[in-house]
Parts: sequence; C-alpha cells; structure tokens
Amino acid sequence: MVPSPEATSDRGLWWDFLETIVPALLLAVLIQAFLAQATRVEGFSMEPTLYDHQRLIIEKVSYHLHPPQRGDIVVVRAPQYQQLLVKRVVGLPGETLSIRDGQVYINGTPLEEPYIQGEPWGNYPPTHIPEGYVFLLGDNRNNSSDSRVFGPVPITNILGHVWVRYWPLNDFAWMP
Repeated sequence: MVPSPEATSDRGLWWDFLETIVPALLLAVLIQAFLAQATRVEGFSMEPTLYDHQRLIIEKVSYHLHPPQRGDIVVVRAPQYQQLLVKRVVGLPGETLSIRDGQVYINGTPLEEPYIQGEPWGNYPPTHIPEGYVFLLGDNRNNSSDSRVFGPVPITNILGHVWVRYWPLNDFAWMP
C-alpha cells in the first residue's frame, strides 16, 4: 500500500525538522559542556573591569592545555556559594601571598595591580598556595568576597577563562 501524499508530506516535514533541530541542539549542548559558556556578572566585586549584569562568554579549553596565569579573569565555582563567581587570579600554586595595608605581596614582593578600584585596605596573613590551587581576588577589593574569605581555590573548580564581554553592546570587549 502506498502512503497518501498528505502522509508523505507530513512525514517529510517532521523528518526535515528532526534532521535540522536535533543536530543543532546536540551541537549547542556539546559547545556549552566543553568549549564555551555564557554567564553574567553578579555584583560589584570586579569593578571597574566588569560591572553588575554584564554578560560574558567564558572559554573552557585553555586550562586543559596550560595552568591559569596571574591576571586571568576566571569564572569559578566556590563551594560556599550557590552562584558562580567572577574573580581575578592573583596567587599561583607554590607562591606565598600576603596583604599588608591593601598591598598584595607575592613571595615578599609587592604586586603591581593597575586594574583595582579605589584604595584597597586590609591585611591578610602570609599564606602558602598549595599545588593545584590559585588565590582569587576581586578588582574592587573593598567590596569583594574572594579567597580572603574562602581561601585558595582548586584549579579544578575553575569553569573557564573570561574571553568576551558582549552585553551591553556598547561595552563589548575581548578580555585579556
């Protein structure tokens, strides 16, 4: 028995739909899981580099090829927080970090940080950063919950490196 033209037409539309949508969804899921992810800045801890509600794209590949570098802006899952955090890598594995009167010291040497907002204050005792961990700080030091609160973070908790700031459009920028 030969199917009616209506049945063939309906079947062709459904098949075309499935051939187009299923691979597109699969590709989107794979990209989100392994290559890149969109996220949003929540709060003021990264001002003036990033502002509340700006949209970002993070790339997830580079830290499988090399470790994070000082100055990288990363998205991290901190165990104490429900949401993802956006912070800057300041201390690297094997280093000793301290903060005296707002000035960060790495192995006793002051760290130059042109990106921080305002005049930071506060102290943090000398802390050895274990292998496989990094020390993260917000650029707006006086208004940031970061490694000073939750300690060094395992590199495995870093979801990715901030690659692009894309929204609002007038703030579009490739991130260093």
